[in-house]
Amino acid sequence: MNQDLKNIEPTEIWSHFTDLNAVPRPSKKEEKIIQFMLDFGEKLNLETITDTVGNVIIKKPASRGMESNKTIVLQGHLDMVHQKNTNTRFDFEKEGINMFVDGDWVKAKGTTLGADNGLGVAAIMAILSSKTIQHPAIEALFTIDEETGMTGAINLDTNILSGEILLNLDTEEDDEIGIGCAGGLDVTATRTYEEEEIPENTTAFSIAITGLRGGHSGMDIHKGLGNANKIMNRLLSDGFTNFGLRIAEINGGSLRNAIPRESFAKVVVDSISRASFLFETNALITQIKNEFSTIEPNLSIKIEEISQLKNVVELGVQESFLRAMYAALNGVYKMSPDVEGLVETSNNIAKVDLKNGKIQIGCLTRSSSESSKLDLANSIRSSFELAGFEVEFSGAYPGWLPNMNSEILQIVSNTYRKLFEKKPKIMACHAGLECGILGQNYPKMDMISFGPNIKGAHSPDERAQISSTQKFWKLLQEILKNIPEKNA
Repeated sequence: MNQDLKNIEPTEIWSHFTDLNAVPRPSKKEEKIIQFMLDFGEKLNLETITDTVGNVIIKKPASRGMESNKTIVLQGHLDMVHQKNTNTRFDFEKEGINMFVDGDWVKAKGTTLGADNGLGVAAIMAILSSKTIQHPAIEALFTIDEETGMTGAINLDTNILSGEILLNLDTEEDDEIGIGCAGGLDVTATRTYEEEEIPENTTAFSIAITGLRGGHSGMDIHKGLGNANKIMNRLLSDGFTNFGLRIAEINGGSLRNAIPRESFAKVVVDSISRASFLFETNALITQIKNEFSTIEPNLSIKIEEISQLKNVVELGVQESFLRAMYAALNGVYKMSPDVEGLVETSNNIAKVDLKNGKIQIGCLTRSSSESSKLDLANSIRSSFELAGFEVEFSGAYPGWLPNMNSEILQIVSNTYRKLFEKKPKIMACHAGLECGILGQNYPKMDMISFGPNIKGAHSPDERAQISSTQKFWKLLQEILKNIPEKNA
């Protein structure tokens, strides 16, 4: 099935993408893909190195006649978001992605596709392996851990690159040229609790929230998508207020940069309230599903009776936890005052773990404004500290300040207009791109971001458009032909 992709145009990209996706490459587990890229560069007899954290740099000399043109850094990240549907059996650390073609789209069976940023990486591989494409000297930078920490970009040596222009191939709309992005901050709230024995004469239930669309916590945060952790908290709070529901455990969400699609809880209520609890909870479930019927048509919320549990959260901690979860903001905090329609600041309550005497809540706060990012993070911290949690800020990375006078922006914009007879959209995005960090390490480097259409990134609905990839490939090749000469 995957081999069929190698026949799709442009074959140069899809062939490399197929080979890339045959290698396991989840964030924090990039050892195999790092070795794959090192082997790739060495087989081409190109200068190939890796740095102390695992970034791979492959250098290719300029085509004949372009030796005097500015050196280009082509950049993409090797890791991918590893998300799968509940009913999908898949090991991201051992298996390659199972892909198929559906009309004009390439999809994966029950998992993320890895087009973010696999298609960008594959395009760079195609440039490196080509013997006919005209280009200046190339420094291909393949970074690690973009999705869960920006580790590669943050730790990139400031002397390892000499390029003057950087093309980041990690944008997901083919009519956009990216010139700015949001920075991010991980907010983690933790606390311990004493486990209490299950009260007598209680009935245990499981609650399962599934079927939400999920998506990218930056690009999709403004769309009103359901957050499984927030929906679960709503159900548990209602059950606690009206029937004295007690929580045994919660497991909701996964990665910080993915809107949580699923949440699972185990609870108990007094047996005398069993029927009333089920009636009211099912009524609330119906209301919630009606609220989300347009944007989340596949939302499923199931409550089922299970065998008796052993322990529950101590009462005072449970009450504080539920209130803190209600108070903590999820979604858009502030829209940009400068760019119409752009989210400036947001938060994603991404992960909730409650079990065995410990609670941990993971959030990702984003903003193109450093002060606004910290303002929202402090708001979230306050919500959880009032509930007795310890809150840690970590993994901070800067945003990327737009430069409308960028030389490469003008080149790419003009090239796009000539090729496709329309103007591209010059955009800043609410996602976290590595450009902000790379710009700190190389402040004189001129940079932009672009790429093919990718929908549903960070979820099993992820899909890459074939026709758009053709358009992207045409644009990339033409840009490389038009890189200006080095300054005298």
